[in-house]
Amino acid sequence: MTLEMLGQLFGGIGLFLLGMQLLTNGLKQAAGRSLKATLEHATGSRLKGVVSGALITALVQSSSAVTVATLGFVNAGLLSLGQSVSIIYGSNIGTTMVGWLVALIGFKFKISAFALPLIGVGMVLRVSGGNSRRAHLGSAIAGFGLFFIGLDFLRGSFDGLSASVPLAEFGTGPLALALFVLAGILLTFLMQASAAVIAIALSLVYTESISLTAAAALVIGANVGTTTTALLASIGATPNAKRISAAHVLFNLLTGLVGLVLLIGLSGILDRLDSAHVDLVSMLALFHTLFNIAGVLLMWPLTDRMVRFLKQRFRTQEENEAHPRYLDNNILTTPSLAVEAINMELARVSRVCSRMAREAISAERAASVRLQQQYESINLLINKIGSFNQELARQNLNAEISETLPVSLRVARYFSEMARLAARLPEYYPVLEQIEDLGIRANVHDYQQAVIHLIDACEINEAKDTQGYEAHQMKRQMEHEYQHLKSTLLNQTISSQLTPADSVALLDALSHIHRLAEQAEKASRHWSSTTPVQTRAPLLDTE
Repeated sequence: MTLEMLGQLFGGIGLFLLGMQLLTNGLKQAAGRSLKATLEHATGSRLKGVVSGALITALVQSSSAVTVATLGFVNAGLLSLGQSVSIIYGSNIGTTMVGWLVALIGFKFKISAFALPLIGVGMVLRVSGGNSRRAHLGSAIAGFGLFFIGLDFLRGSFDGLSASVPLAEFGTGPLALALFVLAGILLTFLMQASAAVIAIALSLVYTESISLTAAAALVIGANVGTTTTALLASIGATPNAKRISAAHVLFNLLTGLVGLVLLIGLSGILDRLDSAHVDLVSMLALFHTLFNIAGVLLMWPLTDRMVRFLKQRFRTQEENEAHPRYLDNNILTTPSLAVEAINMELARVSRVCSRMAREAISAERAASVRLQQQYESINLLINKIGSFNQELARQNLNAEISETLPVSLRVARYFSEMARLAARLPEYYPVLEQIEDLGIRANVHDYQQAVIHLIDACEINEAKDTQGYEAHQMKRQMEHEYQHLKSTLLNQTISSQLTPADSVALLDALSHIHRLAEQAEKASRHWSSTTPVQTRAPLLDTE
């Protein structure tokens, strides 16, 4: 290969990738909310997910863009992991559109006859459109033209390749096909664009530099190579991102393995196809499409199992917290140990709920989704504590242990309500943020801090000998501040310093925080009754 051919090859790849980038970014920006609307439509069923994933990827020509958008919807709770996996399936089918564009247009017409005018029209729209949808569409059109200009350079660089680099002599045996698959994986990893590798494979077939079978192996490698992008993106990412990336990797690896086995079996038939009678480029594009569709059909009945498998991996903090750490059915036959396990599990729930309450009262808007997830996890954990409690009640228990079980459920109920109130508190953030009077704002802030201090004191600590006593004393002080703040707000309402609507909204918000503090104090006060009698602190009679 001469330096001129090498320069033409690298330049062609560069133009192709630049065109793909402009095309993808332009179409994403021009599509705007259509991407979101189509993904929302995918929540209906798994089949809709596949269709939506294929259509969006074919539109924006970027499976990575669809994957990122899908991840955002999963994290927002709009898509389940199963639905997101179906969109990933569809996006793999959608990527085959590049092959068809190259096969049906790139090698059938004189490139300069339409590519250069496309670049000109696209840039006119881009320059005259400012930041409008027309400008983004112009970028996409210009990128479309560059895409084919780069393809033309690629085709030209491969015209004399067979004379200097006899790739066809590698044959189509299993070892040779495996080497072409590895080459496809490596090229995709280096260029981070499977479309470029597919274009190279199509160009090699068009110039008869390699056989159709070898090119098909290269395409399989490109498909598998896209998993490297998913793996790189998952480093340091959220558990949902890691699960989606893992699904992508599993799908492509299994599909690639099956495709390679079929290709080895069909290599004899494919090698006998005559380019004079069969359009080999279109055959390769068809193989790419059928290969991905076959992968979806293969994985379809396995999807539920794969989703269950992935849910057990890359667990979130909330999911880990929902899993009991101390409850074990093996200790049910030793009731004293089982009661102690419930006691320690409730203490852990206390720490999580206290953290939720502090975060909620701090009025961080970004915490809303996280608080809701934590609330759902706490509910799951409390249900497991309740089930364990019921199983323990079926054992042969003495009176001392039996009387602790209803108290444990009572404390768990306080924690559940505490978590619910914390998760709902963000609904009142606008009310708290719109307080204009500096005096009221300062009083509300002081009250919030008093509640946080109370919650800190209520957080269960097994080392305390008098759990609940300090919290009870602080609650009395907080109650005094709460009543004083209510009186101040009502007086300011009467004197027209606050509108009735603002007053009611603000009192509702403060009442919500007050109830949250009450639940924390009740749980702390009754928790000692879940411990063995000889280690209990005296239960304060305050109700």
